[in-house]
Amino acid sequence: MGVLAVARRADQGARADVGVRSARHGRRSADGGARGGTGGRLVSASLAALQLADWRRRVFGLYAGVRHLSVRDPAAGHELWKSGRDELFAGHPQSPLLPDDRYTFSGLTVARYDPDWRFELEVTRAEEPEKLVVDSATDGKIHLSLVGAVRVPYLGSLDVWRITGYAGGLFLPVKDGLAGVPGGTYGGGRYLLDTMKGADLGPAADDDALIVDFNFAYNPSCAYDPSWSCPLAQAGNTVASEIPVGERMHR
Repeated sequence: MGVLAVARRADQGARADVGVRSARHGRRSADGGARGGTGGRLVSASLAALQLADWRRRVFGLYAGVRHLSVRDPAAGHELWKSGRDELFAGHPQSPLLPDDRYTFSGLTVARYDPDWRFELEVTRAEEPEKLVVDSATDGKIHLSLVGAVRVPYLGSLDVWRITGYAGGLFLPVKDGLAGVPGGTYGGGRYLLDTMKGADLGPAADDDALIVDFNFAYNPSCAYDPSWSCPLAQAGNTVASEIPVGERMHR
């Protein structure tokens, strides 16, 4: 039984919402491989929708398993997260890997778990309302509203955003000093939390706090396939220091 089957048992009723791949490259998109007529396009669109729903379900289930294990052993939760994502990237039809990259794929590059990078941080509410609109080639304009900020020891402050559209959730990206460096992190930054898509490490002990574990920082889908369009880290989510844990670039 794969790790995702184990994770699904932890949250069989979980639901998710992730960005849909653009049709520009025609790969597993709504009209990909359906050039023979309207009927074929409808069948392809239906299949793609079902595949995407399965991807979402599995991601939510995976994070449910991560939260369950991390209560007692965050390192075990991290290992489940890493193995589960490897399984999704390697074999799922909605994997963001390009065909050539999938052929040679042997696992995501993720640093060993370091407990010093796990925090429970109070969210300091924003003094003034702040809105942000990010253009997306696949989903139109993405509207965000500033919730507040968390202050990370020895690192600085990171803004916490709320995606205000349908099924919106908390969004916490980070861009560090390794961004864009060969062997470092993705140039546009990584995601720590994106609860709308299932990336949720759970609540902290206090109602106004979050679990922020940099070991679970991951690359957005656009790091692997340019046909994806992803909101990236802004100035309030950029730090000069290097964050050596979490996912690194795959090449």
